[in-house]
Amino acid sequence: MSYTLEEFVRSTAQDESANDYFQLENDRMLEVNLDALVWMKAGAMVAYVGQIKFTREGLLDKGLGTLLKRGVTGEGAKLTRAEGRGRLYLADSGKTIRLLKLQGESIFVNGSDLLAFEPTIDWEIKMMRKLGAMVAGGFFNVRLSGSGMLAITSHFEPITLRVTPGNPVRTDPNATIAWSGNLAPDFKTDVTLKSFFGRGSGESIQMEFNGDGFVVVQPYEEHAGVDAS
Repeated sequence: MSYTLEEFVRSTAQDESANDYFQLENDRMLEVNLDALVWMKAGAMVAYVGQIKFTREGLLDKGLGTLLKRGVTGEGAKLTRAEGRGRLYLADSGKTIRLLKLQGESIFVNGSDLLAFEPTIDWEIKMMRKLGAMVAGGFFNVRLSGSGMLAITSHFEPITLRVTPGNPVRTDPNATIAWSGNLAPDFKTDVTLKSFFGRGSGESIQMEFNGDGFVVVQPYEEHAGVDAS
C-alpha cells in the first residue's frame, strides 16, 4: 500500500486528544504526558516535546551498595529519571507494551522488561544470585508495589499462567517477564538436560513458582549469554 505524504502524516500522527499520564500511541509506542517525574528504562526515549531533563542512574544504586557495579549489571539494568513537563515517547526494540495499574498490589518484573513507571510506585531491586551463578549476565528483577501506572514490554503477545497451591508452574528464565509480588521462585536444574543442551539452557534451568499467584511468559527467549565457567 502506498500513501501520499499528506495521508502518511495523517495516518501516523500522534493522538493529540490523549491526556492520560500513560497513553499507548500504538502497541509498541508509549506516550507519557509528563508533568513532574517518571522513571524509564535507559535508552527507551525515542522523542519528546516540551522541557524535559534526563538523568541516568544505575537501576541497582538503590539499596544493594557497591556489590552491583556497572561492570556486573551491564547496560540493560539501568533506569533514567525524566523530569519536567511535556510529552515523552518511549519504546524498546519494537517490543509489545502493556500498561498495568497497581492498586495497593505488588509485582515482580524482569529488569529488561520494565519500560516505565510512575514515581508513586515503590521499587526495589532483587538479584537472583543462584540463577545468576548459572547464567552469565545475572538475572535482576524489580519489585514494584503501591499504587500507580507502569509499563512492561514483551516480545510478541505474552500469556499469564495461574499458580495455585499444589500446582507449581515451571518456566524458562529467558522467557519469564513478570510474576505476582507474593511469589518467590525456586530454581531447578535438570542434570541430564543440562549435559545435553549446555549450561544456561532454559530447558535445563527452570524457575519454579509455588503458591497462589500468576506468572507471565513471552513466546521468545532472551539470552543474556552462557556462563563459561
